[in-house]
Amino acid sequence: MTLIFDVDGTLANTERDGHRVAFNQAFAEAGLDWEWSVSLYGELLEVSGGKERINFYISRYQPELKSSIPLQELIYNLHATKTQYYQKLLATGTIPLRLGVKRLLTEARNQKIRLAIATTSTLENVIALLENTLGKESLSWFEIIAAGDMVPQKKPAPDIYYYVLEKMNIQPDNCLVFEDSDNGLKAALAAGLKTIVTVNDYTHNQDFTGAFLVLNHLGEPDKPFNVIAGNAKGRTYVDMNLIDDIINFR
Repeated sequence: MTLIFDVDGTLANTERDGHRVAFNQAFAEAGLDWEWSVSLYGELLEVSGGKERINFYISRYQPELKSSIPLQELIYNLHATKTQYYQKLLATGTIPLRLGVKRLLTEARNQKIRLAIATTSTLENVIALLENTLGKESLSWFEIIAAGDMVPQKKPAPDIYYYVLEKMNIQPDNCLVFEDSDNGLKAALAAGLKTIVTVNDYTHNQDFTGAFLVLNHLGEPDKPFNVIAGNAKGRTYVDMNLIDDIINFR
């Protein structure tokens, strides 16, 4: 059995108070008067990938932009600066893991379950999040960390999930994915993977048709999840017993 986790919005609510803030800091450092509000960022999240998000923003909101350097170089530089600011934010400890994440990872490891990450975030950002929330040793918990530009197309394309399946030499029917967005769900389903979705403020109104379960979070024994869609088998938090039932469901 293998559990595959998305990162941003799934392991932690990194988007609104992490990535968005870091983007704005990078824009300010570059002398740009761009400000990505909470609501605007929600729209921009429909585009997977930070560099792709900047490119989309420029094409839609800054089409008259004049730059002394080529557009793709500007985007690359802005994204690199944003990554530095984001990692500084993570180091402050102000972006915790979502409810139930650490417990479930610990339980899975105790049962020798294989773990992987499949995300559009950069590898550097994934490493920074894991180290600042779970400690440096947590990097070894995941057999593979598939991230960023390791594949040609980002979610909702299934490339990142195909990459994980190939590298780990595993079959889709013995895996479970954890996602938070419609783009992530589409990618997982296209790769034939059962998926639990834990929504957040940016994604709770999205279409999650095809997800096995849609929850507000993974839950804890004393903090039950709310079931938005699907059958939680009478359970109130996601544990390995529930996961066994889901993977073995036919």
